[in-house]
Formats: sequence, C-alpha cells, structure tokens
Amino acid sequence: MLNSTHLSAQIAVVIPCFKTKKHILDLIARIGSEVCAIYVVDDCCPEGTGDHVKVECKDPRVNVIYNSMNLGVGGAVMSGYSAAINDGYDIFVKIDGDGQMDPALIPSFVSPIISGDADYVKGNRFFDPESLTGMPFIRLFGNAVLSFFTKLSTGYWHLFDPTNGYTAIHSEVAKHLHFHKISQRYFFETDVLFRLGLQGAVVYDLPMAAHYADEESNLNIRKVIPEFLLKHCRNASKRFLYRYILRDFSLATLEFFLGLILILFGTIYGASRWYISAHGGPLASAGAVMLAALPLLAGLQFLLAFFNYDMLAVPKRAVHPSLVHQSKVKSQIVNVQKGL
Repeated sequence: MLNSTHLSAQIAVVIPCFKTKKHILDLIARIGSEVCAIYVVDDCCPEGTGDHVKVECKDPRVNVIYNSMNLGVGGAVMSGYSAAINDGYDIFVKIDGDGQMDPALIPSFVSPIISGDADYVKGNRFFDPESLTGMPFIRLFGNAVLSFFTKLSTGYWHLFDPTNGYTAIHSEVAKHLHFHKISQRYFFETDVLFRLGLQGAVVYDLPMAAHYADEESNLNIRKVIPEFLLKHCRNASKRFLYRYILRDFSLATLEFFLGLILILFGTIYGASRWYISAHGGPLASAGAVMLAALPLLAGLQFLLAFFNYDMLAVPKRAVHPSLVHQSKVKSQIVNVQKGL
C-alpha cells in the first residue's frame, strides 16, 4: 500500500469503455482509496456504458466522458488524459473496463513514478511462465514477435508485452506526448513508447499475472500483426533519424552506415559472381569469394556494434522531476508578472 510519503501524489484512473457494461461497476468498486478521480470514457459504446455508470454508480470520484464518435482505445485514453491534465492530477493510471486488470495493483504501478525511478510503468504478463497457462498460443507468439519489433522501434530493449494496456504515467510526461500524433487504436500503447523514447523517459516493466475469464478481447492478433509491423518500421526509421542523425551524429551512426554499405556490397558482389558461375561462366576464384565474404562479415560486426550501443543507451534517469521543476518555475514567473 501507499505510505504517507505517497499521499502528495494525486492519482487519477482512466478507463476506456467499449462493450464493457457487464464489468464496469465491479471494476470501479474495486478501485482503492489511493485514487482521487476515476474517468470513465464512453467511446461511443453501443451498450451505453457511460449512461449505465451515471445511473448506477454512486462513487463521487467518477467522471463520465463521452466521445461523440468511436476513436478506439487510444483516442479514449487520450480523452481521459486530457481531462486529468486539465483537472491537475499528477499520475494517470490506465486500466481496461473488461475486468482483466486488477485495480489492487495500482499502488505498485504508481510507486516507481512517485519515487522518481520511472516516468512510465507498464505491465508485463510474461515475467512468470506459470501465469501464462491460460493464454492462447497465438497471443504468446504474436506478443513475442511484436515485442521484438517494439524494441527496434522504441529503443526500450528491456521491455516485453507491448500490447499490455495496464499503464501509469506522470502528468508532466503525458503533456509532452503530442496526443494528435499518436495512433488512436490498438497501436496506441506501442506508439506511446515510441514517443516516450524520443523524450528520453524511463520506462519500467512491472511483472503481473495474466488473467482471462469470460471477457471478450477486441484485439485480433492475426489481423493487427501486419499493420503493427508497418508502423514499427515507420517508427524505427523516425527514431534512427531523430536519435542518430538530427540529435547526435556519433560513432554509432558511422557503424550503422558502414555496416549497411559493406553488407550490401558483399551481397551484391557475391550474388553477381554466383549468377555468372551458375550460367556457364568461370568459377569464382578464392579471392573473389573472400571479396564477397569479408565485407559481409565486417558489415555484420559493425551492425552488431551499433545495436550494442543502442541497447546500452536505454534511458536510466527519469525526466519528470526536472519537468515538474520547470513547470513550477514557469508558474512562479507568471505569478510574478501578474503581480507587477
């Protein structure tokens, strides 16, 4: 549980709702007293979850937000974030309304942020293999593939389970996410990680148990993998451009380009000599073989060195304490100017 040093942090919970009428009231009832506000975002729910909560729920912490059109889970969460920012809360915890996520874990999610060790905390259902017995194989395989590409596109090589929607974020970090640029549907959590990487934010992976009951998931792994892979390639390209060219043209940048050039040269030269030999031309000499093989091996070493550098460059110091300080200084300056 949160101790007295945590009480200064105002915690808000954001619950995106689409076809969650069956579970929402029980979920709200299980949210502990450490939470100051609960934002139920009705994402144009056909079941009328928002109206159901307004009529049946008497918890004074609950605020119902309606999206005029279905924006997807990302759009619903950002609606909740915007409301929580306007109301001045410090930490936003996002949980789904379908009952898969245990509200009792909220103190564990916010603690690394309050202590200044992290800017963003996300769940990881893969930490304990014993907890995965109820998870379908296609989800296990899909998450493994998507996790690898998430590492490439975000730079957070220590993270796993990228589609896990149980998250917590500091408000000052959330303010810098540029909501209008973030994917509004199922790629939302991964796109947030990409944006956090550009900020240099510290992300913490919190182990949690996987839970599957009678709820229905709207996420179809088979359908989203092709879409996700394309978006990962886009974000990986952007991250390389921002991180290794515009912000810091370093030795790692040279290693990447040298590795790419050498591999391309070795591949093209080797393929051309093989083609000539396969179509009746002279057999490639030992020198020709080495001329193809050596650039390939050297290029591979350069690329491995680049990725080693990238893995070691994962942010380790939380940025939200300095952002909070800057915000306070700006506020003080504004107050002084108003008093003049």
